[in-house]
Amino acid sequence: MKTIAQILDSKPHEIITIRPGDSVLVALEVLAAYNIGALPVVNDGQVVGIFSERDYARKVALKGLTSAVTEIGDIMTSKVYCADLKDSVLECMAVMTEKRIRHLPVLDQGELVGMLSIGDLVKTIIEDQQFQIQQLESYINPALSLH
Repeated sequence: MKTIAQILDSKPHEIITIRPGDSVLVALEVLAAYNIGALPVVNDGQVVGIFSERDYARKVALKGLTSAVTEIGDIMTSKVYCADLKDSVLECMAVMTEKRIRHLPVLDQGELVGMLSIGDLVKTIIEDQQFQIQQLESYINPALSLH
């Protein structure tokens, strides 16, 4: 199975972040421009939170706040679960499932090096399972692998 580093290598290398003092409107524009669902909130090089579409729906829209004046730092999720480059895909999937989250910032020695989505992990698991099935099929019936 691919490593977390290999998954990140297959994604665009630009790490898109937002600052705590930025407005929710700016964050929504960034999410839309990059077609992503969450942004790590970074202050002085450190991940201090995460802002997702879920945060917007529950903490801004439902509470009647104004996106143009509400700051990310006021509504971001402060408890951030992060992955490490050494973590396995299954470990990351377990964290996402247990914590009911869809995005994991990835750190390497405390530095933000990328972002994983649940889709990245599901895609990797499916690819690995398809490979294993092909290997088993060719082991069981070597004639199939000739075609």
